[in-house]
Amino acid sequence: MRIELPHRPEWVADCNCSLCRRLAWRVAYFPPDDVSITGETVAYVWGDRMIGIHHCPTCGCGTHWATLGEDFGRMGVNARLLDGFDEASVEIRRFDNAD
Repeated sequence: MRIELPHRPEWVADCNCSLCRRLAWRVAYFPPDDVSITGETVAYVWGDRMIGIHHCPTCGCGTHWATLGEDFGRMGVNARLLDGFDEASVEIRRFDNAD
């Protein structure tokens, strides 16, 4: 699995929805055309069925989320998978999406 981004994230989201909270994601947002993900992923579709939460079928790590229809102009990448990611070096924005 390989994730290529145009640049390091300047900030990441700390979402408190049931899924992000349980998986401990820190999500960096980018336009989908700016992200390259190579290797197999499997999508988990939940809730309102608007996005697919992708994970590696080998290790189970959550890699990214992508829309399943409507274009939001962004996708989310699990920043904790990025080589050299230092959570202390970026702004963390809290997102209140709890059910």
